[in-house]
Amino acid sequence: MNYEFFLAKRIIGSKAYKSSVSAPIIKIGIAAIAIGIVVMMVAIATGIGLQQKIRDKVVAFNGHVTISNFDSNASQESVAPISKKQAFYPEFKAVNGVKHVQAVAAKFGVIRTETDFEGAYLKGVGADYDWTYFKEFLVAGKLPDYTKTRSEDVLISQYLANRLGFKIGKTFQMVFPKDDTEKLPNIITYHIVGIYNSGFQDLDAQYVIGDIRHIQRINKWNDDQIGNFEVFIDNYDELPQKGIEIYQNTPSTFNTQTITEKYASVFEWIHIFDKNIYGIIGIMILVAGINMITALLVLILERTQMIGILKALGSNNWSIRKLFLYNAGYLIVLGLFWGNLIGLGLLLAQKYFKLFPLDPSVYYVTEAPVYISFGYVLALNVGTLVLCLLMLLVPSYIITKISPVKAIRFE
Repeated sequence: MNYEFFLAKRIIGSKAYKSSVSAPIIKIGIAAIAIGIVVMMVAIATGIGLQQKIRDKVVAFNGHVTISNFDSNASQESVAPISKKQAFYPEFKAVNGVKHVQAVAAKFGVIRTETDFEGAYLKGVGADYDWTYFKEFLVAGKLPDYTKTRSEDVLISQYLANRLGFKIGKTFQMVFPKDDTEKLPNIITYHIVGIYNSGFQDLDAQYVIGDIRHIQRINKWNDDQIGNFEVFIDNYDELPQKGIEIYQNTPSTFNTQTITEKYASVFEWIHIFDKNIYGIIGIMILVAGINMITALLVLILERTQMIGILKALGSNNWSIRKLFLYNAGYLIVLGLFWGNLIGLGLLLAQKYFKLFPLDPSVYYVTEAPVYISFGYVLALNVGTLVLCLLMLLVPSYIITKISPVKAIRFE
């Protein structure tokens, strides 16, 4: 029986692609697997990549958690100052997983030129500021240095630079209104040393990055008074728990807010990507499985006589079913190979050559970002192979209904 079984495997393997009936159907089945893997891989890579990219942009401007005074209003401007002399600054030792704490402040002003003007917030930062994110955003010039004396150097967004006609080395005046008790506004002349582009147009349009000591002087704060603290954590997935722990380890007069709370609409929108990814994966596996079921049924139909001969020689139903499932598995693996080759090729091309741009006003990024990980690629391949084989168990059951006598006479 082992000889007949081995011979049958050779017959199916050698003739599967030569039959005028089964060859195109088999090719369609392989193509369906390949296309399904490509679509699923692109959906996961771009979905996760877009989520991470948008999240990192929001974190760059706000940190993971913001600590501010309860008296602060809902605007971006720092109103009620707080002292830097806190137990959690400069290192938040009470909470594990906190990477960095930095002191910042914000002040609304109007950028004035000879022909135009634009409202924006001056985000004041100091020597403790982490420039990691803005190094990636920098498109021209350099990052400012606020570790020495008070500086008029600023970092401006490409969005504002284009609107106002600014370039590296350009100087401009920014007018800061005073309170009702003072008549004349504060006017500071700034020098552009760097231009950044985060791709998050809503934030790029708001912020000019400058020295926090200017805001302290305008607001008549002490050197140790700032607007709020920005806290960065090691693991974004732990943000809800870390947000609670940070709140519990700050004074009762302080309020804490995570970026998911501050930008709830943005994060609710990007969470929709998860549902889209799951939907695409389900549809693609279903389509690929249906095509493989069709290919398997055609193979069984074409080899009805062979099935009858094997049964007459003593082969049981399960051994014959395994024979067809083995060959179907080979076809699935072939489709997976081509799908991975094409899918990874497209993703790598997009990652390094930016082939597909996006509208930043809609997607908050200038090109489709991709996230490539061996983990999800392996899971996709194994999951597709296993699920397709499980789906093929049902149609392979038809083999048990084939009568040896009728099958041998079948033409």
